[in-house]
Amino acid sequence: MHNPDTLDASRPALCLASASPRRRDLLAAIGVTVTVCPVDIDETPRTGESACAYVTRLAREKALAGARLATLPTLGADTAVVCDGEILGKPEGPEHAANMLRGLAGRTHEVLTAVAVSGPAGVHEACVATRVTMRAITDDEISAYWASGEPADKAGGYAIQGLAAVFIERIEGSHSAVVGLPLFETAALLRRQGVALWGGGLA
Repeated sequence: MHNPDTLDASRPALCLASASPRRRDLLAAIGVTVTVCPVDIDETPRTGESACAYVTRLAREKALAGARLATLPTLGADTAVVCDGEILGKPEGPEHAANMLRGLAGRTHEVLTAVAVSGPAGVHEACVATRVTMRAITDDEISAYWASGEPADKAGGYAIQGLAAVFIERIEGSHSAVVGLPLFETAALLRRQGVALWGGGLA
């Protein structure tokens, strides 16, 4: 007999204030069903703003903007690739992408991902830094990678979970944060807002 008090794993438990399929998939991996509520905010960095402060501010603003569209707890997140203190956004074209990858190749850079969750407990957030080391990359590899279409909408011009995995020599920190969502910290924030994990199997 069906128990009406049993959690329905197919029913959304969270509003995701992002159109990112990567973040949706990461949440699904820990058993959280979402309704997607993309928001549009100004993502211009402020003068003198650190990379961590920048991504944390955007994550919080996305969560608050999404919360105005839904009655569920709402998650916002933002990721930035940082090299030599410069925040690298999405490439504007093939030459911009090539220049970014040349700057990252053979070196270690940081990927900062912030997550914020708005809900009954207020708004709480976390910022996670991961060090990523790339091997040397040839211009032919860069051209072929751009032709794949993968880097066009990725911060820093690459996707660690995709074809660019072959460029990554090592990471120090959270792999899921580089993909787009630090799952350890995200799980703690969700539980603080009463969102169950594992399709309701872990409250």
